[in-house]
Amino acid sequence: MPGLTITQAEQQLDSWLKANLAVSQGQSYTIATESGSRTLTRANAGEILKQIEFWDRQLKRLTRGGIRVRGAIVE
Repeated sequence: MPGLTITQAEQQLDSWLKANLAVSQGQSYTIATESGSRTLTRANAGEILKQIEFWDRQLKRLTRGGIRVRGAIVE
């Protein structure tokens, strides 16, 4: 993702972790999106997990300074 900052990735990961916690307790959760907002429920648990994994990978990539490919760093 071009132009993505560590702070943005942290905020996204935090939002999805909060959504996961709320949904795991049998509640619904509303999360802000670029086009407005979305309400997630227990039925969205798989999607929430995919988003947590995605943002965790993005954050790890950003904090290590890029992606290593055959000894080179690609940013």
